Order: sequence, then structure tokens, then C-alpha cells
Amino acid sequence: MGKNSCSCTCSCVTLAAIASFIIGIIAAALTFTATITITPAFLWVALGIAVVYLAVLLASSGTLSRRACICSTATAVLTGILGTALSAVILLGVGFAATSILGAIIAGVLLFFLSLTLTTTACLIKCNLGCNECDN
Repeated sequence: MGKNSCSCTCSCVTLAAIASFIIGIIAAALTFTATITITPAFLWVALGIAVVYLAVLLASSGTLSRRACICSTATAVLTGILGTALSAVILLGVGFAATSILGAIIAGVLLFFLSLTLTTTACLIKCNLGCNECDN
């Protein structure tokens, strides 16, 4: 028996945002306790990933299908990309103590946006292939 509507399940972007939020909280806690550190090399890599993702998304925007889920998914990917770039630039520009609360919060935000970029990219590919449409 097929589904009559898609409202009974969470969307891929919602699940990606929830997972990214959990990753960001865990990263902030681990950064605050100095279990992990955010090095300048990692910040440059995160900034590079954001720039490359933005270029690839821009280059492939003409080939994306015109499905209803593309706009919301592409918006989430762009939010992740721009948030990653902005957070990385802030952390590169401002030195902070490894166990400071502000540094831990910004590191958590950076990892939230980076994981949002990666997970919503998977959602974008899934949407573009038409794998998340409801069965009628």
C-alpha cells in the first residue's frame, strides 16, 4: 500500500541538520575540555572545502533537475558552505585559548556547518536522482 503524503516522515535535510547539530555540540564540548584542538591547518582545509564545494555547486547548478526538493536542499548546502567559510575565517583571524568558552562555541559552530555541508550534499544528490519522492 503506497503512501498518500510525504508529511509522515522527516526530510533528509531535517535529519542532516539534527545530526550536524549533535556533532557541533559534541565538538564544542570536546574543544572546551581540550580533548580536541582546532589547528590552523584544519581551518585552512575547512575553508578550502567550503570554497571547492561552492565552486562545484555553482558549476553544477545548471545540470540539477527541477524537482521540488532542490531549492530547500540547495539552500541548506549553501548555508553550510557559507557558515563554514565564515567560521573558518573568524577562527583564523582571531586567536583564542584552547579551553575558552568562546573558542569552543565557534569551533562547534564551524564543525556544525562543515558537517551540514557534507550531509546536505548527500541529500542534494539523493534529491537530484529522485530517490526521495513518495510512492503514490
